[in-house]
This record gives sequence, structure tokens and C-alpha cells, in this order.
Amino acid sequence: MRLDNYLKVSRIIKRRTVANEACSLSRVTVNGKPAKPSKDVSVGDRIGIRFGDKPFVFEVLAVPLGNVSKDAADSLYKVLEDK
Repeated sequence: MRLDNYLKVSRIIKRRTVANEACSLSRVTVNGKPAKPSKDVSVGDRIGIRFGDKPFVFEVLAVPLGNVSKDAADSLYKVLEDK
């Protein structure tokens, strides 16, 4: 699954266009490297997002095939760092 779509499906970022823009502005990293919106996400990846001065780092636990319910979205990732 594409990185921008994963961020939307997991409800970390509300809209795919916003996720796409964040990736394009180098605010999103995958395993410590800046990532493009089209980067494929796989289980075990560590994704970091900069929201202003606040870093948000999480590990991918599952990659769904399609949309997931709001209740199940939290089970797709594990938060590692949230300040």
C-alpha cells in the first residue's frame, strides 16, 4: 500500500491529499529516510511524521487491503514516540 494511502486509512492524517503534501515537503520518513507519497509500506516499517516541532513515530503492525473501520484503525500501528 502507498504511504499516503496508509496514513489516511490508519487515520493518522485525515485526508490523502494532506498526507501526500506532507510527504512531498519531506515531513515524513520511513526507517529514517525521507519518503515519497508512493513509497510502499510494509509491516515493521518505522514511520516518523513531523507536526510542527512535535515528532510522531510509529511502527507498522499491519497493512490492510482496503479501508478499515474507525475502531480497527488503531490496531494498524504502534506508537513509539509522541511528544
